[in-house]
Amino acid sequence: MNITFPLLAALLLAIPSIVSAEAPPAALDGKMDQAWQVAWSRFFQKDVQTFMDYLSSYEPGKELAHLPTAKEVGRQYPNPCGYGSGMEDGMISGGAMLSLICDRFAVTGEESLHDRAAQVFGGMRRCATVHGVPGFIARNVCPEDRKSIYINSSRDQYTHFVHGLWKYFRSPLADPASKAEIRTILAAVAERMIQFVTPENNYDFCRADGQKCPLGICRMWNVQAHEAARLPMIYAAAWDTTGNDRYRQQWRKYVAEAVAQSAAPIENKPAYALLQMQCSLELLYQLEPDQELKSKISTTMKHISSLAERRLAATLKSIAKKSPEEMRMLGPDWRQAKEWKDQKGYLNPQWGPYREIWHLTREAGESALI
Repeated sequence: MNITFPLLAALLLAIPSIVSAEAPPAALDGKMDQAWQVAWSRFFQKDVQTFMDYLSSYEPGKELAHLPTAKEVGRQYPNPCGYGSGMEDGMISGGAMLSLICDRFAVTGEESLHDRAAQVFGGMRRCATVHGVPGFIARNVCPEDRKSIYINSSRDQYTHFVHGLWKYFRSPLADPASKAEIRTILAAVAERMIQFVTPENNYDFCRADGQKCPLGICRMWNVQAHEAARLPMIYAAAWDTTGNDRYRQQWRKYVAEAVAQSAAPIENKPAYALLQMQCSLELLYQLEPDQELKSKISTTMKHISSLAERRLAATLKSIAKKSPEEMRMLGPDWRQAKEWKDQKGYLNPQWGPYREIWHLTREAGESALI
């Protein structure tokens, strides 16, 4: 299957642009198996146990030749987020994959998923610890030296990271040692939020160097509706895994207002934003003891699902207009980008025509996940 797509579309393990919903189950199974193999053979980097963002070649062993070198990451090139480099969304993909593995195991009971989950968790643990900054979750780790990171993370990375670890903790896939590590990691994340996410700091959890993020993507409160549940979700996960009442208090401090703010999201937000909203609400729904508040969360989740259903239908129509050649388009070597966008001092290499293909396939996968 020579089709390049953002990893999250592969993670869905259903390719709606290739196989219709009316296809025989055997055909769907075959395509899902293909997508599963593509995710692990082309996107997964064994040296760091993380997934990368896009392919720049179909030649075996060179699919990810565009990834930044350790020297480039060390000087924060092309920018402190790693935007455009193929390393920017490792914890979004890792958290989504770990969540998927837990769900798949609940259905199939495949023993091989124990090892798959452990591998993904290993990469996520590396992103939480290799830099030595407690509670900071790096987007990814450079495969060349297995330690270099970009210093600017985001609430998006944290959302999928926490959601994935929480699902893994509650799954029979996690052994006692892994659960102990998850407790430590999520407690560190919660402590970073308590320390940094304050009115005086504009609710920013900051970069790995302790400096405020200039882009606003690390702000955890006083945010948009689709982002409001992220902060209490982190505290709730930390409380659920550790039993520490300190985190329960923080969860209860924010959750009611977060649920109220979540009730009216902007409908034209990209699917990735609504998926992260749904993940944070799922965690809060599962843990919420107040039945009235739980019902409100459920109502909002159903509304988000309806938005995604419409989004998926529209996206599939757009994909149907593309040729097979367009859908096989590869991503660029970002170093050769003709256009660079200045985002408050962060120079972001632009992908050109590939951006549309990347966006469409990602929209399809994430809409269906919602």
